[in-house]
Amino acid sequence: MRIAGWLLLVCSIAAVGGCGFRLQGQVPLAGNLRVINLQAVDGQSDFVQAISRDLRGAGVTLDAGAPAVLAIERDELLERVASVSARNVPREYELTYVVRFSFKVGDETRLQGEEVAVSRDFSFDERAAVAKDREREQLRMTLAEEAAVIVLQRLASLR
Repeated sequence: MRIAGWLLLVCSIAAVGGCGFRLQGQVPLAGNLRVINLQAVDGQSDFVQAISRDLRGAGVTLDAGAPAVLAIERDELLERVASVSARNVPREYELTYVVRFSFKVGDETRLQGEEVAVSRDFSFDERAAVAKDREREQLRMTLAEEAAVIVLQRLASLR
């Protein structure tokens, strides 16, 4: 009976590994993308922090002298009122994080002006303004992280 249990465990591990399963956040990049120069206007934005963290997690070294250049051309959070109450008070907002980037290796442009936009709605209640401000900030960071994952997946698709 013990042997059958061990055999089942080994087969399960082999099946999970063979199906392409990866832990979330682990995106394999091609060998020529192991050293990247990350260029951004605002090096402290939520997106730049998230993409830096994700690139390092994928085994990439960030080096200003690298021939592979990931240039962040646009990095901004847009906010619009999605709905208002009968008293013309905003009740719901839509946050959209927009990132435009290009990727070059040497003189070869691999991605030019690619744009990623992720958005979410959130409700607003003026009686809980402080809590809603915290929720908005958390949502902003989450959107930046989601955009970073999408950019990393696009880089991983380059072979």
